[in-house]
Amino acid sequence: MVIPVKWFATGGLSPALLIALGWTVGRGQPVLVATVSRQAIVQSIVATGRVNSVLRVDLGAEVAGTVAEVYVREGQRVRAGDLLVRLSDAEARASLQQARSALAEARVRQAQQVGVSAPVAWQAASQAQATYVAAGRDHQRVHELVAQGFYPRQKLDDAQRALTIARSAWLATLVQAEANQPQGVEPVLLAARIDQAQAALQMAQARLARLALRSPADALVLSRQVEPGSMAQPGRVLLSLAGAQGLRLDTSVDEKYLHLLTLGMRAQAVADAFPAQRFAAQLSYVAPAVDPQRGAVDVRLAVPEPPAFLRPDMTVSIELLGGTRASALVLPAGAVRDADRAAPWVLQIAGGRARRVDVKLGLHGVGAVEITEGLREGDMVIPPTEKAVAGDRVRPAPAAAHARGFEVPSFIR
Repeated sequence: MVIPVKWFATGGLSPALLIALGWTVGRGQPVLVATVSRQAIVQSIVATGRVNSVLRVDLGAEVAGTVAEVYVREGQRVRAGDLLVRLSDAEARASLQQARSALAEARVRQAQQVGVSAPVAWQAASQAQATYVAAGRDHQRVHELVAQGFYPRQKLDDAQRALTIARSAWLATLVQAEANQPQGVEPVLLAARIDQAQAALQMAQARLARLALRSPADALVLSRQVEPGSMAQPGRVLLSLAGAQGLRLDTSVDEKYLHLLTLGMRAQAVADAFPAQRFAAQLSYVAPAVDPQRGAVDVRLAVPEPPAFLRPDMTVSIELLGGTRASALVLPAGAVRDADRAAPWVLQIAGGRARRVDVKLGLHGVGAVEITEGLREGDMVIPPTEKAVAGDRVRPAPAAAHARGFEVPSFIR
């Protein structure tokens, strides 16, 4: 728009000011712009996570009881098998001693059976057999004498009775002797009693062991929630341990990036407490399912060489690194509209007007995206924060235009 000179004279304004006003109106409204540039870009996924131990254990008692001793403090390093907490165990120790005594008694009975009962049973069987043989001879002799008339018939009945009793006694002792043989009833019964006593002893030992909490591995004590004299209940955490095997990073990634995740993917991380010290990590686990409530998938990253300052439960910022492009057309991510949808687009400045342009995106970096189609190097794009729509007359804001080398008259700078 050009304002006539005649109007200058009648309007009362200076000609220089009116010329500046006409130039500004003719160029359109000033807007901030983002410029397409050629530079390197790295595909990355940014997430926030926490440091965790590869082995994380919450120790609690299996049975209810009174805590007698606590042997560790927070920050203390322990070895596998170290005693950490002991519950009151007087009753359990008494039961253990009783079980040991029962086992010892069963073994003595077994030794007695082998060394005494079995030989005595055989001796008794031998004596009963000798008595039975003697009774048989007496019966035969009495039978002959009765037949010859020397003895009355009653004498033969007495001899028969004695023979029957001797035979019964011999058979009874023979059965008893056979029962005391290695494969007989008595040894088997005593062996069963020993097994029962051993099982009772193991049960008593297990009950006693449940009252002593030991470290499952070399670890660091993270927290202690118990003191001597307090009650321990099943399910209540008494100590939290972090294994000494190494550290990992736990985080979650939006499911829309799932296709970019591959095991072994490189990453960089920085702890919020030490923002200037970055360290390397590597994707080691991707959850097999997506959390429907969050729309995210849980992932874990290994830390091959954890720095000395890294501790469990620290908050970390993680950048997963995917593909790289040494020379790509790059635009700030905030300048692309509907970037997460199927048809992203930008509002480009072309011929002094805002024009909608569909674009195709490539790699996504931190705060930047690759433009593969739709724009060229040097093209200027209006971000969504500006109040401009397609068709508006626009011009780059002076600061941005000057930065890109535009000639801006001095009177509007």
